[in-house]
Amino acid sequence: MLYELKNDNLSFTADTFGAELHSLKLNGLEYLWQCGDSWKRYAPVLFPFICSPKNNEYRADGKLFKMKANHGFARDLEFELLEQNSTGISFILHSNDITLAQYPYDFEFIVKYTLLADGVNVENIVRNTGDKPMYFYIGGHPAFNCPLSDGETFEDYYVEYEKNEHITRNINNSDVTLVENGNILPLTRELFDYDSIPVAQPNSKKISLRSEKSEHSVTVDFPQSECITIWSPTGDRNAAFLCLEPWTSVPTYFDDDEMDIEKKAHAIKLDSGKSYSYAYSIHLS
Repeated sequence: MLYELKNDNLSFTADTFGAELHSLKLNGLEYLWQCGDSWKRYAPVLFPFICSPKNNEYRADGKLFKMKANHGFARDLEFELLEQNSTGISFILHSNDITLAQYPYDFEFIVKYTLLADGVNVENIVRNTGDKPMYFYIGGHPAFNCPLSDGETFEDYYVEYEKNEHITRNINNSDVTLVENGNILPLTRELFDYDSIPVAQPNSKKISLRSEKSEHSVTVDFPQSECITIWSPTGDRNAAFLCLEPWTSVPTYFDDDEMDIEKKAHAIKLDSGKSYSYAYSIHLS
């Protein structure tokens, strides 16, 4: 079920299915990708994995488990409406037979959206309701229209990191440098020939999608993230979007040398009865 919140300038809609944003508008302009044929999602929530372990398999408590899909299961399950007021809305997912078949932990997972003057704050809260520690990853995957204005192209845009970064990608077992001590990455379709471009332990805590030809831009603030990723389908001229993805850490497959989730280097450990909060914000202009 879709819910809409708005103030004088800004509005967003969010769905109970996947607790996913479906629209984000400033002064009537849609900034969020509208789930076209090139990618049939808007802004999925990633939990309890970012990407997937090898063959979607991992061990927990010594038992083998298999995730049914990439990026965990939260994005493909129905949440309940938890709370709604004039400035925000939150949804909750409880562990159930579907989750326990893939992930052996009891939990409550809350996704909360709060209106800002120029965007939205996104908070993810995990509560361990079981009697043992649980392990997980959390990520955001919002897709923003690119271009944002008529008469522009994807290649007119660039990604601007808050601070200078060293950005590489592995191509045929060799690291190729994309940005060396700089903060601007021009967009091309070929840039994503080898999938997404994550930056682990970034110097930056903000990332922006901009164009010299447009007055509109998107900035994602990610104060807690240990990895920021960008992605768009390669070679598809109809994929008029770019994902700016704040993640708690590098994706699960970075830990593929370890099958046991308890020993994965980047998984978050949450003790029984405890809560964990992960937040980022999206700002429009």
